[in-house]
Amino acid sequence: MRIIRYKTAASQIVLAALTEEGKLVELPQQDFLSVVKQAQEEGKTVLQYVQSITDSKEGLPYSMEELDLLTPIEAPEVWAAGVTYEKSREARNYEATGGKMDASTFYDKVYDAVRPEIFFKSTAARTVGPGQGVQLRSDSEWQIPEPELALVLDSSGTILGYTIGNDMSCRDIEGENPLYLPQAKMWKRSCSIGPAILLADSVENPYDFQIACRIFRDGEKVVEGSASTKQLKRKLDELVSFLKRDNELFEGTVLLTGTCIVPPNEFTLAGGDRVDIEISGIGVLSNPVLAAQ
Repeated sequence: MRIIRYKTAASQIVLAALTEEGKLVELPQQDFLSVVKQAQEEGKTVLQYVQSITDSKEGLPYSMEELDLLTPIEAPEVWAAGVTYEKSREARNYEATGGKMDASTFYDKVYDAVRPEIFFKSTAARTVGPGQGVQLRSDSEWQIPEPELALVLDSSGTILGYTIGNDMSCRDIEGENPLYLPQAKMWKRSCSIGPAILLADSVENPYDFQIACRIFRDGEKVVEGSASTKQLKRKLDELVSFLKRDNELFEGTVLLTGTCIVPPNEFTLAGGDRVDIEISGIGVLSNPVLAAQ
């Protein structure tokens, strides 16, 4: 069961559920956290509550592809975990050594350390949804998307659902100096999430997600890669436990769990590109790339 949020032609915001059979049903709430609260008040799981609505109401007469989708949740904060896949460690080492790859770096240390890398990524105002433009940074010449499984959390750190995240990154800025990480990761429109929240109750094994990323330029596919969450070095609950350690989690916080798909080292995004990130069971997050201002 997936939850989406969209805007009508009259600019009304609607929350809806999409069943595995493709039935689209409008929900009485306007935001995902209100659905979670109502389910708790009725002593039901979120899936049970939403299922009771989809079973009793008729479906809407259109498909998700026809809708003007918004971010499925207005996350007050988006955090991200880094170097959680072997491929990510290799890419970060390439950046840090100028391609020499002949020495161990702090990325090797964090990959094997007890404590993971977790950093602040975005706010609701900086985060865009499906179909909205992600922005290139003006002082970087080596920029890529990072396709990631994203966790939707409550204030206790419970995983409520899964969505897709694009952690836009500047490889040259991060590679120049690790202290530049906030500038390499966080600027306006540098994060996108969507298109739906797949309810955690619907997922039997979160390490079975298949992830794909495709980048298009002038209508031609120029980059394609795939991965699986089976390749994650760390468990999802482990990442959440460090995020909430001595920290206050706000309801609806999103945690990006790291990337295992990295474009070729000679590739950089350009204005006019399109990034499509697909995760099995969740959908496709598609964003045009806006040139730097």
